[in-house]
Amino acid sequence: MITPHAHHFIEDRIGSGFTIHKISGDASFRTYYRVVLPDNATLVFMDAPPDKEDSRPFVDIATFLVRHAVSVPKIFHADVDRGFLLLEDFGDVTFLEALRQGENAKMLYTRAVADLLKLQKTPRDGRCIAHGRPYDRALLNREFALLTDWYIPGILKQTISDADQKTFQVVFDLIIDQVLQQPVVLVHRDFHSRNLMWSKDRVGIIDFQDAVTGPVTYDLASLLRDCYVAWDRPFRDELSQIWLQGAKESLGYRPDPETFARDFDFMAVQRNLKAVGIFGRLSLRDGKHGYLQDVPRTMGYVRETLPRYPELAPLADMLVNYRVMEP
Repeated sequence: MITPHAHHFIEDRIGSGFTIHKISGDASFRTYYRVVLPDNATLVFMDAPPDKEDSRPFVDIATFLVRHAVSVPKIFHADVDRGFLLLEDFGDVTFLEALRQGENAKMLYTRAVADLLKLQKTPRDGRCIAHGRPYDRALLNREFALLTDWYIPGILKQTISDADQKTFQVVFDLIIDQVLQQPVVLVHRDFHSRNLMWSKDRVGIIDFQDAVTGPVTYDLASLLRDCYVAWDRPFRDELSQIWLQGAKESLGYRPDPETFARDFDFMAVQRNLKAVGIFGRLSLRDGKHGYLQDVPRTMGYVRETLPRYPELAPLADMLVNYRVMEP
């Protein structure tokens, strides 16, 4: 249960008579609790230990997004020094759970695309921490390195030769060159079925504290090549076209079909390989082994995409040789 300090924080702000129970943690060190008030209204209490999690970016970005009518939780009370926050409650139903309960996928994802576009067209604001964090070459390289530093040596027990490391880097650089040519927007970084809530006919966006500015197709790739749920290509293509029409109108992104396909595919490969690296790190460093079950689905997207681009053939060969991907 919560600590006495956390209990006092809640009581000081909303009074006594509430009940509280743990909801869940996530891939971070944050823990979430539901606070039930005497009138049965609910809030969420987030406990982010300050020695493990800096809650200031969450507060800063949430404040910015709420100001621009993006559907993220309102913050009612915060003590960032202790990592205590009382938030609007979006309920328990993620998109992943809503799909399991039989909600219409086309309806859910059309709504998600609309909310994504609203996030992407927020204005640049130097006061928001996300706008000072570019998705630049250095960050993209650090993300690629998660695969070669954690997953291949740690999970697969494979030692990458110097020559092969150089080959990996050549292809990584090629992908980075492509994605950095895209228009820049606000990027959530984890816009997928576990971070989208379905609450009272409304999409709720959570886990946005790592937002940066970066390639326009990044969050769409997160949504449609989701590590946690697989969609067939016709469904993905249909949603891509819905997003693309909105992006033309609200973001001024008007690529020809070939350019869009290349932008999206290269971005998705980067995103999926990063995710596999993160799953390896979560297992090895944090003891969170369950994410490894999502690797085959994630790599399935990569395996589907690479044959369409001859220049990525060396990457396909390396992933097969090091047993990251099936032939």
